[in-house]
Amino acid sequence: MGHRKTHAPRHGSLAYLPRKRATHLLARIRFWPKIEAEAPRLLGFVGFKAGMTHVFTIEDRKRSPDFGKEVIRPATVLETPPVLVCAVKAYTKTVYGMRTLNEAWMKDPPDDLERVFTLPENFSTEEALKKIEENLPKTVKIRVIAITQPRQTSLSKKKPDIAEIEVGGGTVQQQFEYAKNLLGKTITLPEIFKEGQFVDVASISTGKGFQGPVKRWGVTILQAKGRKTKRGVATLGPWNPHHVMYSVPRAGQMGYHQRTEYNKRILKMGADGKEITPKGGFIRYGEIRGSYALLAGSIAGTEKRAIRLRYPARPPRDVAEEPPQITQISLESPQGR
Repeated sequence: MGHRKTHAPRHGSLAYLPRKRATHLLARIRFWPKIEAEAPRLLGFVGFKAGMTHVFTIEDRKRSPDFGKEVIRPATVLETPPVLVCAVKAYTKTVYGMRTLNEAWMKDPPDDLERVFTLPENFSTEEALKKIEENLPKTVKIRVIAITQPRQTSLSKKKPDIAEIEVGGGTVQQQFEYAKNLLGKTITLPEIFKEGQFVDVASISTGKGFQGPVKRWGVTILQAKGRKTKRGVATLGPWNPHHVMYSVPRAGQMGYHQRTEYNKRILKMGADGKEITPKGGFIRYGEIRGSYALLAGSIAGTEKRAIRLRYPARPPRDVAEEPPQITQISLESPQGR
């Protein structure tokens, strides 16, 4: 008798089922970490992905065999114009989870916000803030509603992205005072994060449309002499149970899923985008006009996509406190200009 194959490892991870299109273009952050800080601060930010480059840095991880040597690293460039804090929101805890107590919107919000939803005509900011203050004993979380300012970037879009960002550190009273002072003002990335810090990145991955099981799940292409199909799945499962199980690789939507990547290091932040824009600009994006951030590694999503940054949920233990030493950033044209 010939050798019988006894084991065939399954193809493709079942960790992210169902693989369907994301509901919104801006990622949702479902968890905000608690930070040990005396002064309150925002725990997140929103930027726009411009493209990738590579940098030469001095390796500062003590356990690395390359410690102290110059290494080359891929890096992603984000354009990070200041976000505008439009509203303060207070939450209370109920038996059904978190519930909104009240929210206070700024006076005269920008006209571009009308592109997202209709604004109330007569809104009393003072009254709403007073209500939040009265209910502070019941309040467990303070968050702000911030909007991006795409007009300050190279993007052609004018419609702002709306993100809810939690305030961390200090007491609830201090958090409310901090959020109240921010209302109607802009806040920049260096006011929230610092160079060398790790952040979590949430974004919507690049959409690839409807794909077959070979591309979507990585199943083996069948032999040419087989019947009916080559790029299909070899078996749809057993006779019993009498239905196709969820774990069988099928064709369907691939990409445009929300993904959160943990612990991406901020290599550099700057206010002048010319320092980082390659010759001829970033492909499909253009030049960076204002402030930017350089993150180690890659980030899910296409150019121009809104990317959410958050304080790390599970930061690495042994990290160098000072920012990484960058010796060179590649500004070579990706098109050979």
